[in-house]
Amino acid sequence: MKVKRKIIQIDEEKCDGCGNCALACAEGSLEIIDGKAKVISDNLCDGLGACIGECPQGALKIIEREAEEFDEAAVEKHLAGRGDKPHGAPLSKPTGCPSAGIQMFVPAPAVQAAGMRGSAQASDSALSHWPIQIRLVPPTAPFLKNADLIVLADCCAVALPNLHRDLLKGKVVLMGCPKFDDADDYVKRFAAIFRRACIARITAVFMEVPCCGALPMILKKAMEASGVKIPVENMVIGVRGQVLEKG
Repeated sequence: MKVKRKIIQIDEEKCDGCGNCALACAEGSLEIIDGKAKVISDNLCDGLGACIGECPQGALKIIEREAEEFDEAAVEKHLAGRGDKPHGAPLSKPTGCPSAGIQMFVPAPAVQAAGMRGSAQASDSALSHWPIQIRLVPPTAPFLKNADLIVLADCCAVALPNLHRDLLKGKVVLMGCPKFDDADDYVKRFAAIFRRACIARITAVFMEVPCCGALPMILKKAMEASGVKIPVENMVIGVRGQVLEKG
């Protein structure tokens, strides 16, 4: 059924067929055909615009028009039909940017045992999935299902000295910048995730600086928009990496 909604429009005169937008589209709705990017099916495009910032020619924009409704089931079928493998392998083809597809990792044994040892080697990683940027993760990503979610402001990844050991073990992490990124877009993305993924709980980790304080408000608005209530814990990090507030 067609409805009036937001969807990607491509200016073919500006498009040079570089393919960056197709790599950024987690739903696989964009392909390069005859040297130009095209939306292959309206129901595969969520209209959120993760691809727009990847276009060096400014050929993409979001418009409102009559289009088939976005269909998450169709997206999953389409990705499966391309030979995509959501568990342990990239959803995209082997070439191109790894952030164009979903990967799930088995944590290193050293990290799994880190809690007992009290410390982990510098090379140990507790990251369980890819991608991690909020704008690149579709609500259909399998690692989001029933996740214990950490929403991490970008700067915290550098400020926190023991991020993997103390926070990431057993968690799903999404990162972004509440100052420089589009807050309204984040609200829409999180609302879509909350409606679909049955998130178990959220830890919002952000810096003490005022611009970072928008992060918990973004999550609150997303929950209001989704109609889903999720327990949230806020963690405020100092510029030297100390935990200033938690609760």
